[in-house]
Amino acid sequence: MSTDLQLPQAARIFVSFVALMRANSFAVAPEQTTAFLTAIELLGPRDLGDIRQAALATLAPPPERRASFDRLFDLHFRGSEALERVDDGEDDETVRLQEEGRGDEEPLLSEEANESGLTATRTEALVERRFAQLSTTDALRRLSREAPRRLPRRRGHRRMRARRGPFADLRRTLRDSVRNDGEILRLGHMKRRQRPRKFLLLIDVSGSMKSRTEENMKLAHALVQAAPNVEVFTFGTRLTRVTRSLRLKRREQALSAAAHLVSDWDGGTRIGDALRAFLAVPRFGGYARGAAVVIVSDGLERGEPDALRDAVAKLSRRAWRVSWLTPLATGQSFRPQTEALVAIERFVDDLVDGGSSTSIVAHVLALGRRRVA
Repeated sequence: MSTDLQLPQAARIFVSFVALMRANSFAVAPEQTTAFLTAIELLGPRDLGDIRQAALATLAPPPERRASFDRLFDLHFRGSEALERVDDGEDDETVRLQEEGRGDEEPLLSEEANESGLTATRTEALVERRFAQLSTTDALRRLSREAPRRLPRRRGHRRMRARRGPFADLRRTLRDSVRNDGEILRLGHMKRRQRPRKFLLLIDVSGSMKSRTEENMKLAHALVQAAPNVEVFTFGTRLTRVTRSLRLKRREQALSAAAHLVSDWDGGTRIGDALRAFLAVPRFGGYARGAAVVIVSDGLERGEPDALRDAVAKLSRRAWRVSWLTPLATGQSFRPQTEALVAIERFVDDLVDGGSSTSIVAHVLALGRRRVA
């Protein structure tokens, strides 16, 4: 007989929460599970706050992963109700893009939302998105396998031993000379360590990118799981940081959390306003400093091209490299035709194909071959 069938019905929800924590790389010992159930029995909790405190006291999540713990707790015990609170509060992870001089327009109703994904609009449409059954493609498996060693790196300040290098390792040289009666037979060398470079991914989730949104979000989750220092934002008519949601290990739960956090799926397009809002928030703008920035968007901007051009120019001065991946770039001979892409072409380092997961993964992994600075 399985252990699950021997549990009292009331205890199963608490034991399954412990299993969820283990599935997301939290270390929980069996005796901690027993202590958690005992604490629930002794407290006789009156609300979820009491259960949360019992879980914190007995399951002891590490302080640096408290945000992930809270997210898992809300997903398990509250479901979508807890995630909807984030959007209702308009917290600092979401920035609504204000539209000057457009007060005569009303928000697009859900039944009027862009279903074709072929045209761009300025109007905001707040909708909820549900992701279909998720499968892992060869491109995602390649990204997960190769990203840790092939993503861009930078030279750090700390030094390490090397066979050749610009710095002399005096300590090792003197230690070796003691073994050789004071003679220096070989000069030791040192070089700077290489550290992972910050990586910033900005994903267009407007109606004109509707056919690519699900694949792009799966790719973003694989990237966050495979490498450190990765930040992910979505933009349409709002700018939303989804990194915290994508840090959940299980892809279904991560994308479900992101789906509730982002409220402007398949709506309007205001790329220039989104990038200006990103740069205007100091905490967000800091993510771009010295980073490899990848923007996945078709570039079908309905706002002023000058605003987009100025924002991309400022972003390029702050970042290490800016890549714009658009489904419109279908070949090596591609030349931008839209007004927005023409305006930003000279400020981006790469303007390449972003119409498939294979092409996006290939470009992301190729960034690591660029010169380390």
